[in-house]
Amino acid sequence: MTNLDAVTAWVDSYRRAWTSNDPDDVAGLFAEDAAYFPEPWATPWRGRDEIVAKWRERRDVAGTWSFTWHPLIVTDEVAMLEGETVYPDRKYSNLWVLRLDNAGQARQFTEWWMDQSQAS
Repeated sequence: MTNLDAVTAWVDSYRRAWTSNDPDDVAGLFAEDAAYFPEPWATPWRGRDEIVAKWRERRDVAGTWSFTWHPLIVTDEVAMLEGETVYPDRKYSNLWVLRLDNAGQARQFTEWWMDQSQAS
């Protein structure tokens, strides 16, 4: 069940995992059989173990980024969030599509990220 409180708690936990890169923090975000699409049409990372492994391969160093967000749509089934991630040399616009289970873990998560430096 998705609602704004659950989405906010999940994003807070995501930021904590993004900062720590701790396998337990990352694992806690996702249902055992979750699908994580690191890009909309990419092959998803399937299952908690693969998600944790792939996350750690691509991890960011704590303190090298900032992230702000706000909800666009939150229904019982899906949430869409708009965000902005800023690194020292890049800025990204983000669109996240999130489906939570009743335990507040992601069943499916899709990231859309657009490099603002590529804008004309």
